[in-house]
Amino acid sequence: MAAAASRAILSNPHAAPAGASPAAARSPAARSSVVLPRRLRGVRSAVISSSSSPAAAVVASDPAGRILGAGTDGALWPKPAVLVAEKLSEAGLAVLRGFADVECAYGMSPSELLAKVAQFDALIVRSGTKVTREVLEAGGRGRLRVVGRAGVGIDNVDLQAATEAGCLVVNAPTANTVAAAEHGIALLASMARNVSQADAALKAGKWQRSKYVGVSLVGKTLAIMGFGKVGSEVARRAKGLGMHVIAHDPYAPADRARAIGAELVSFDEAISRADFISLHMPLIPATSKVFNDESFAKMKNGVRIINVARGGVIDEDALVRALDSGKVAQAALDVFTEEPPAKDSKLVLHENVTVTPHLGASTVEAQEGVAIEIAEAVAGALRGELAATAVNAPMVPAEVMSELAPYVSLAEKLGRLAVQLVASESGGIKGVKVVYTTARGPDDLDTRLLRAMVTKGIVEPVSSTFVNLVNADYTAKQRGLRIAEERVSHESPAAAEAPLESIQVRLSHVQSKFAGAISDGGDIVLEGRVKYGVPHLTLVGPYEVDVSLEGNLILCRQIDQPGMIGKVGNILGQRNVNISFMSVGRTFRGKQAIMAIGVDEEPDKDTLENIGHIPAIEEFVFLEL
Repeated sequence: MAAAASRAILSNPHAAPAGASPAAARSPAARSSVVLPRRLRGVRSAVISSSSSPAAAVVASDPAGRILGAGTDGALWPKPAVLVAEKLSEAGLAVLRGFADVECAYGMSPSELLAKVAQFDALIVRSGTKVTREVLEAGGRGRLRVVGRAGVGIDNVDLQAATEAGCLVVNAPTANTVAAAEHGIALLASMARNVSQADAALKAGKWQRSKYVGVSLVGKTLAIMGFGKVGSEVARRAKGLGMHVIAHDPYAPADRARAIGAELVSFDEAISRADFISLHMPLIPATSKVFNDESFAKMKNGVRIINVARGGVIDEDALVRALDSGKVAQAALDVFTEEPPAKDSKLVLHENVTVTPHLGASTVEAQEGVAIEIAEAVAGALRGELAATAVNAPMVPAEVMSELAPYVSLAEKLGRLAVQLVASESGGIKGVKVVYTTARGPDDLDTRLLRAMVTKGIVEPVSSTFVNLVNADYTAKQRGLRIAEERVSHESPAAAEAPLESIQVRLSHVQSKFAGAISDGGDIVLEGRVKYGVPHLTLVGPYEVDVSLEGNLILCRQIDQPGMIGKVGNILGQRNVNISFMSVGRTFRGKQAIMAIGVDEEPDKDTLENIGHIPAIEEFVFLEL
């Protein structure tokens, strides 16, 4: 009986000992929370049963990952339980079985998953299973504390719901890199030589040598759009084929590109110079349908396009039009906006398009590598280790989070604004310096969370990576970001009440698309403060401003003269764009000034152009928050 009660408490912290009534499970007398000693903090909440129960016990795990109980009968707690919802290779399952009880239940319906998930400590899925809020809430009522996504993308996992449920989400971002790159090269070569079309014709009894004359790869220019892990591997292989490689990535380090033999260029230069364009960018708001009628018009006639990244980065209707006109000679696609695509899809059925059903990671070796990587990540998370591939749930004490909450928002927004000011031809950000002005000593202010949020703000707008306290330093290191921190002591008694007076973010050795943000030292500089609990931007380059960081932001550098606020305000008002804040900062009267305007809506292109046509305005930029 005691052992059964122990297992019941482990599987559901809200459960009463075996034989108790349902009401007893909810009774405060039946259980109470225990504060874990520091060495065990971060483990799933501990629970004890009623002191009158013979199975009084604490749920925790030791440093080796064993789940321990202190039952009076001396019984050991069972192993963690892992539910594998989609096929995983035997190599990965072997890793899991080394420390956990594993159940493989492939092809479950959503209702079946909801019924089972609360019985497990971890859930492993691929791309076919939707880990919805309902699934996570059901798991949260039971034991679920880790979700593992066997692959890179986590579109099928509700991250916000996972965080709210206290469930860590980990993925496997590296194991299928080579497989995806190889598939990109396979599509590149087969498209250039019309392999799929010639194969289909020959199998249909047609011998059409003259129809399927291809093009050579040697000496051609390949533009790689997105120079991350997969993009850089494609570049290495393309160089081996004798191709000239250029690349566009607003974040890629220039020295890494040079080491591979690739040239980093702007988006427009990349697509206008290329004979072949290979897509490896994430699907984020900034890249959604970025290949559209306008971008196709800038390309060479007869360009060829390969996509093994995400289908949504291409406007598929626009691609069909470009193929029909001959602007795009051929396309080779492994991914689509809707998967599987419609059977009557004009794009899929187009004679100049080669297609595969999302096979980028589908090699025996990659599947095994992904399985091992996700198994090890889940095992580490269940042991309480900080996983480098974690994509959510920063582990911060509630009291620290409460005090730093407005500064956390300020830090992220300063990073988000700063990265949007970097010109695309800069070749990537390397040097970042965060300066904190504070009256507190080093031991009274832990800046790890703030540094993580600056990293989050800089990385997420140009990447599909999710950044938090767990993976911020790892992400920065992987992307070549060197983040330095400096504390400036401020001895004001009033300032001592707050953890910080200001946060400043400086980006060095980059070009800015808005010259007004450049300080006298040549860095992009933004500084902000928290006023009445709300983040404010207070410095842009050498200009002092004061604008609430809510909504979006327009920065204008102008000649300091009367009437400028009215002129800009009238343009925005005529287009029904609501202004939330407006602030003007200048260096000297009658010289130059910066106008910072907070707006609720994103102005359309014509509105922004009208602002830029005001004679006294020298430059402007729209920034999203």
